[in-house]
Amino acid sequence: MKRWLGKAEVVLGNHSDRLNAINIFPVADGDTGTNLYLTVRAAVTALGGTATDAAETGNDVGALLSRAGQAAMEQARGNSGTLFAVFLCAAAEPLVGKSRLSAPLLATALNRAQIRAWSALSEPVAGTMLSVLEAAAHAAQAVDASQSGDDSNHALGLSLDAVVEAAYQAVVRTEDELAQLHEARVVDAGGVGMLLVLDCLRAAVLGEELQDELLDGLHGYKMQDPHIHEHMPADDGVEVMCTINLSPLNAAILRQRLDEMGESVIMSQVGGAQSSDDDDDESGVEVSYRWRVHVHVPDPEPAVALIRSLGEPTDIAVSQLAIPRDNEPASQESSGGANGSGIEAVNVPGQSRHEF
Repeated sequence: MKRWLGKAEVVLGNHSDRLNAINIFPVADGDTGTNLYLTVRAAVTALGGTATDAAETGNDVGALLSRAGQAAMEQARGNSGTLFAVFLCAAAEPLVGKSRLSAPLLATALNRAQIRAWSALSEPVAGTMLSVLEAAAHAAQAVDASQSGDDSNHALGLSLDAVVEAAYQAVVRTEDELAQLHEARVVDAGGVGMLLVLDCLRAAVLGEELQDELLDGLHGYKMQDPHIHEHMPADDGVEVMCTINLSPLNAAILRQRLDEMGESVIMSQVGGAQSSDDDDDESGVEVSYRWRVHVHVPDPEPAVALIRSLGEPTDIAVSQLAIPRDNEPASQESSGGANGSGIEAVNVPGQSRHEF
């Protein structure tokens, strides 16, 4: 699993420019590759100091992926990065306590992940990373059924082959599932990113190389192809992200009001329930959950005010959605303080710096 995530970090770093080039949905901000890379990097970094984990956890695959997923969720970037973090956290759950991956477990993990990813978005859209993940999950389930729950390495290999092939076919279909992609004759950038992640899993488990030929026929993905997003109309507004502890009721309120206020609302839990008991009466205990929040809004101030009215957010990050019209370099690191409920002005390739 460590080898998988490490491979994914390298591959997404190498492919980030082409993923950015075809990123036009939901907004043409040209940052999908960068966001996926930085989010996966956060997951890998979280596992960097875990050399003794094998002795301490008994090679618990799920525990390791859960740690990586929570780190990815806390530092997720953009729509694509947030959905990848949701995928990783959800996939880890059925694997907790397991020392190895098998075809039945892969089918269960991918199904859990695709359900959680679809539900994280207020308005999920087909023809995106969601469709690719769904197709991969269905393929894993079909192989598991045909193999009658065989947990051998051979069955796992068959399942991974089918998962990557189904993901590839789903990526190809994205071009005709979304009007914006069909008009521009490109496939979905987030979908390609998920395809790469799944092929990295296959390569890591089977000890094989990536199937680079999968990318040859994808429209817009050749090195000589132009950066499609640069010719799209500029998108006004900003992206607001943060992490916050909320009760179930306040989480529902926040989602509803953000839906009314903006677009691309993603809310997903980070970890389990937390309780705050100020007295000894159990009936007075208020259970809350840690949430990662993402939204596109015209103006950050009302969204930030709403979030703060319901809790104490940490690491609020605000970045402009407008695509750059020059080649001025930008740092991949977020700038500004990340203390308490402070706000970061994120400086990401494909975005201009926004001070708040």
